[in-house]
Amino acid sequence: MGSGDYIDAQLRDCYGRVVYSHKAHEKCADILLSRLSKIKLAQIILASVTTGSFISAFFGTGDVGTAIGLVVSATLLALNTYTKDYDLGKLAQKHRQSGAELWLIREEYLSLIIDLRVGGESVENIRLRRDALLNQLYAVYAGAPSTTVRAYAEAQKALQQLEEMTFSDDEIDKLLPPRLRGTTVRPDGSDQPAD
Repeated sequence: MGSGDYIDAQLRDCYGRVVYSHKAHEKCADILLSRLSKIKLAQIILASVTTGSFISAFFGTGDVGTAIGLVVSATLLALNTYTKDYDLGKLAQKHRQSGAELWLIREEYLSLIIDLRVGGESVENIRLRRDALLNQLYAVYAGAPSTTVRAYAEAQKALQQLEEMTFSDDEIDKLLPPRLRGTTVRPDGSDQPAD
């Protein structure tokens, strides 16, 4: 096994980890935004019930309306305090930003693997680019919020079962302009229609 093979193995491993991290950050953002949406809906419902209970109590329905209003109002206060101290929208945006930064690094790792296999660059240049990517990756991870076990599990399901990053040749052809569809590259660099 030559040095290029070891570098290839390392790059593949790094690529795989970045793919999972990217998807986990996307899933974290989705989870947080879904939770925020549910909390906002709950706040509207609780505020409506509280108002209705106090209006009912004001017009003389007795202690039941007041008791319901107090309980629901206390619940609404707790929910509002939670959202004040824990900004789910801002945290979701940080996950989205981390995901976007990881997407670029993911694509750079993929390009690096291809460049290594094609052989257009020296192993030393590949190493330099790899080290630069590791520094970029460190900077992203240092500023990124932590992902959750649930987000990682959803990322794993999305990548392994739902194949969110996998495309058939036919799917790719539909996305390409007609002139670029169904071609393969020959070893001499020229292209030919796919069989």
